Amino acid sequence: MKTATATAPNPWYREPWPWLLMSGPAVVVVAGFITLYLAVSGQDGLVVDDYYKQGKAINQALHRDDIARQAGLTATVAFDQAQDRVQVTVKQADGSNLTGALTLSMVHATRSGFDSVINLSPTANGYTGKLPALRTGKWNVLLEDKYKQWRLQQEINVGTAALPPLELRPAAAGSPTGTKLSDAP
Repeated sequence: MKTATATAPNPWYREPWPWLLMSGPAVVVVAGFITLYLAVSGQDGLVVDDYYKQGKAINQALHRDDIARQAGLTATVAFDQAQDRVQVTVKQADGSNLTGALTLSMVHATRSGFDSVINLSPTANGYTGKLPALRTGKWNVLLEDKYKQWRLQQEINVGTAALPPLELRPAAAGSPTGTKLSDAP
């Protein structure tokens, strides 16, 4: 007859269950440190330090929309991503083309680091400028004169497909009165 010999149990660190039970909390601790690093090292582009100034700036921006609406301004923006060019044509209510220096701002909806301002050069057919590389996502297209008297804007979604021509209008609805804008401030 054979007798069963008692074997010594393995030490705890040689058993799989303690390690399995400790792995969950260990992963959470590591993820917590990674989250802390990202929170401390990153910049939140959506937070504004001075809310009062921003509120006053909104009123000035609305006034610029009113001026564009009164002048009956509209613009057509054609993007040529293959050639990195943008073509802009601006018309007033009487059908005449607008003259003077213009800027086209491409403002990313959530990341201010992606924003760019395009100085447009006058051509025979309107204005042209160099189009920066646009990341996928939601963008605000803002067209304004160099004195920032008026603005036209539109929101677009940039994806993998080519951008269609864009019609820019004043932000708020209204009827144009035919006021003609001058190039002087």
